[in-house]
Amino acid sequence: MNLPAPPFISVIIPNHNGEKTIGRCLDAAYASTYTNFEVTVVDDCSADNSASIIDKYPCRFMRLTEHGGASKARNTGALNSKGELLFFIDADCLLQPDTIAKAAAAYRKERPGVVIGGTYTPLPYDQQFFSIFQSIYIHYSETKNLLNPDYVATHAMLITKDLFQKSGGFDEDFMPILEDVEFSHRLKKKGARLLMDETVLVQHIFNYSLLKSMRNGIRKSKYWSIYSIKNRDLLSDSGTASQEFKFNVLSCFINIVLILMGFLFSTWIFAPPVLLLFGANLYLNRHLVRAFHKVRGPFFAISAVLYYTFVYPLAVGIGVFSGLFSQHFGLRP
Repeated sequence: MNLPAPPFISVIIPNHNGEKTIGRCLDAAYASTYTNFEVTVVDDCSADNSASIIDKYPCRFMRLTEHGGASKARNTGALNSKGELLFFIDADCLLQPDTIAKAAAAYRKERPGVVIGGTYTPLPYDQQFFSIFQSIYIHYSETKNLLNPDYVATHAMLITKDLFQKSGGFDEDFMPILEDVEFSHRLKKKGARLLMDETVLVQHIFNYSLLKSMRNGIRKSKYWSIYSIKNRDLLSDSGTASQEFKFNVLSCFINIVLILMGFLFSTWIFAPPVLLLFGANLYLNRHLVRAFHKVRGPFFAISAVLYYTFVYPLAVGIGVFSGLFSQHFGLRP
């Protein structure tokens, strides 16, 4: 019995000033055990040395003449690729040797009309604390709901070219991030089914310091709040913007107010509600705590919980306030 030929897959990578990671990204792509694929890189007017690095690889390479953003680059790559399947990743993500093969296997099992998503490896390429925290957190958040995720992220998204074209592709006039969330929601409204496969993994290069981690939290929460208000799903359970994460942020700020009131009135009366709220938050986020412990052990888990509970929410709060401010005064995001 002759087995069907493996589908031809186009790996599409947008690049903008990615000289620090694009070489590793392409090395990993060409180390794939899957053989029936091509790589398409679209450079979005980089001002660094990206182009000379990309030129060294046997990929399909296009350059935008004007800076158009990641959506424009991805759409351009999809339009000029030959694959029946499109696999989107980012220039700071590393395919694992079996990533494309596992995505293709998932497609053959689930088709038609299914968009398959993957996620980050629990451990990132770089081993700084804040990078590990982010990778574990995203991996955990994106694999909680495998059969009906709210969105599929473009750091690992497999979709048929036909469905992508019929959908109209990514919105090139959308915000600078979260275009994959908007695209996923649009696909679901048109009847497409999203599926997460936890075996489809890419390794992210974060290189996060405390400052970079906080900046990331501010930026993402700003745009997420703007989009969520427009989409009327501010309180929904959505991947990294999960309900337990939102409770974590809310409880952090409530506890700050309670602690300040305790100091102001020189009383311990607010201590019990602070401890109660902290305990409730730990209980709601217990599976994330277990994920921290499983990947890096108890000492990392304690540090990660403290950062997640008492520090990271401050960045998210600043971002949400900035998003609400922009919406209220009609400012461009």
